[in-house]
Amino acid sequence: MTLTLIFVILIACPLEFTGAKWTYNGPDGEHNWSSNYPFCGGAFQSPIDFQTQLLRYDPNLPPIQVQNYNLSTNEQLTLSNNGHSVQLSLPSHMYISSFPQRYSAAQLHFHWGSSNLLTGSEHTVNGKRFAGEMHIVHFNSDKYPNISMAVDKHDGLAVLGVFIEIGEFNPAFDKFFKYMNGIKYRDQKIQVAAFNIHALLPARLDEYYRYDGSLTTPPCYPSVLWTVFRRPVTISRKQFMALATALYASNAQESTTVPLHGNYRKPQIADNRVVLVSFKDGDFTWMSWGILATITVASVLGLLLIITLVWCLWRKGSNTEEQKEKTNGYKLAEKEENISKV
Repeated sequence: MTLTLIFVILIACPLEFTGAKWTYNGPDGEHNWSSNYPFCGGAFQSPIDFQTQLLRYDPNLPPIQVQNYNLSTNEQLTLSNNGHSVQLSLPSHMYISSFPQRYSAAQLHFHWGSSNLLTGSEHTVNGKRFAGEMHIVHFNSDKYPNISMAVDKHDGLAVLGVFIEIGEFNPAFDKFFKYMNGIKYRDQKIQVAAFNIHALLPARLDEYYRYDGSLTTPPCYPSVLWTVFRRPVTISRKQFMALATALYASNAQESTTVPLHGNYRKPQIADNRVVLVSFKDGDFTWMSWGILATITVASVLGLLLIITLVWCLWRKGSNTEEQKEKTNGYKLAEKEENISKV
């Protein structure tokens, strides 16, 4: 299979791989990943830009269904800072049930921008980048015993991607966002009470982009079946800032602190891949309100311009007729005056 969404959920999965140091910028940035991780320079890489010309409607794509996402508060989840992202461990009894094979949950994590640049999603839609993106990572538990065994297999992983926009406060995200100070530095971990993970997802699970891709972080294995939901979820600006300003990519013992933000990979070449979509072509409701507002304003201004031109032409015609009547009146008066003189 050759496969959007982008709420955005997410892998570019910062799984705990050992190997060469990598970052998003600087000498160890993504331009140099392929030196130590060859797959990062290979084919079928993620993320990609969901351009209209890549999309193909597939009426056979079913709504995404997940099981056991409403976790008991008696369960404990590990919230950690791995130096590349915030990661929340998930129990394997959570799984996606709408695939032919069972994909069990392993973890979720985030990609985001910075306090100065409020855009940090990995996938984009016709060039539009969202404030952030969440990835819920699952592995093929029908074939592999754990995510470590599945991560490099062609059918090993399935990731749900969720776009994130800044808007209303989201109480579901605050279940763990409020603990960010406990994981300020790399390798710090804390235990948090489990909660309803389903509340992190957008309301519409039947509208999504689907394509075959890769991990978006080294080692970039092309092993991911991506499902990126079309509709974004919102978090408040304060919640976004908890991600963008409170965390560090460096250890607490290091003398120089390195902020953890802007942790997103740039869009990769589509490689002639087709992105299957579960919503019909020609449905333009995916367009942002900003674009729709621009089109509406332009249409109104265009209509006003036409009305103004018509009015001006009508006034010009009216003035011409009025002038002609005046001229004819002058001529008639002059003619009568000449007759009276005779």
